[in-house]
Amino acid sequence: MMAKKNLLLAEDDELLASLLDYRLQKGGYNVHLANDGREVKEYLKTATPDIIVSDIMMPYFSGIELIDYVRNELNSKIPIIIISSAGNEENVLSAFELGANDFISKPVSPSELLVRVRRELIKQ
Repeated sequence: MMAKKNLLLAEDDELLASLLDYRLQKGGYNVHLANDGREVKEYLKTATPDIIVSDIMMPYFSGIELIDYVRNELNSKIPIIIISSAGNEENVLSAFELGANDFISKPVSPSELLVRVRRELIKQ
């Protein structure tokens, strides 16, 4: 059996975070939950997840800043999937220009997210 992949889930909406966490764990992933950008940065100082799923609108450190941090400060190619209710074109373009791998508008289907996570990890 293959080792479980580690997934960082950055989402400040507790209900959505627990729903996605549950579905991703059932899908076979080790999920580390971060409720805001500070928790994301702290986690990334000591761990390298196989994939990151992040909301754009988070306290302290947005999803856009997270992409910039991972790509430019950590110089990492970790796949990043952005989820956001702020699915306006400017956010989507900023996310992709900075190096996001995928973008899902809210409301997020947990099953769709699982498929997209698997799709990104297959590319690795």
